[in-house]
Amino acid sequence: MTIKIRTLPITNYMTAYPITVEPQVPLSKAIELMVERDFGNLVISSGDIPKGILTEREIIRAVAESQNLKELTTNDVGYQPFSRLELGATVLDAAHLMKKTKSRLLVFEDDKIVGIVTVSDLLRAFLKIKTETSIDNIISTNIQKCNKTDSVIHAVKLMHENRVGSIIIEGMNGHGIFSERDLLNLLYSNDFQFHMEVGKYSSLPMITADHKIKINQAAGIMASNNIKRLGITKDDSLIGVITARDLLDAYQDVYLATKPES
Repeated sequence: MTIKIRTLPITNYMTAYPITVEPQVPLSKAIELMVERDFGNLVISSGDIPKGILTEREIIRAVAESQNLKELTTNDVGYQPFSRLELGATVLDAAHLMKKTKSRLLVFEDDKIVGIVTVSDLLRAFLKIKTETSIDNIISTNIQKCNKTDSVIHAVKLMHENRVGSIIIEGMNGHGIFSERDLLNLLYSNDFQFHMEVGKYSSLPMITADHKIKINQAAGIMASNNIKRLGITKDDSLIGVITARDLLDAYQDVYLATKPES
């Protein structure tokens, strides 16, 4: 260990004073805010009382169920619960709480929201831990795929049914990926049609790394490219994907295995 990770204050890594919107705000406005500010989460509050967090997953569900997004409010599509973190908490406190509750974290000073913490935020902090741990145990080989000529709505329904945030797109020149962020960008463009070919709106090439890399290298690639998923290859073939949450859990396992005293 090159730093005392347990003493790092969460205030150094959270997003301070996140944007909040009322439940009655049109979903289209919420999507606009998320895309323009490059947020994956939006705090839903009734007055000063936080109700939950709108995520890209709720928008995937709304599209998959073929709802008319122009008629929906944020309250119509729902939101995720959050866990409360006090302002004096550390990065390690936040990581433990996120792993335990599997929820987003809001940081409070008394009863006032002063920050939001995401997996990507915590990963930036854990990058300071130097380790040679391999990624072997966190590669997910259960990859959801579709063809580039399949429709956007087909891809979104696969994402919703399998509870994943991305789909690998085959039939392209290289590995393509259609993610929840690609969907939001498409919805924001006001050019969304259910029948559109998903390949035209996918990210290409998908950022990949060799299966022999270590978790530090994988986390660095994801942080520098601002991505939440990294394709893993072997002999130029895609064998799996790792996510930011996979890496965060791996870092915590490495930390606990050292039995640090400070």
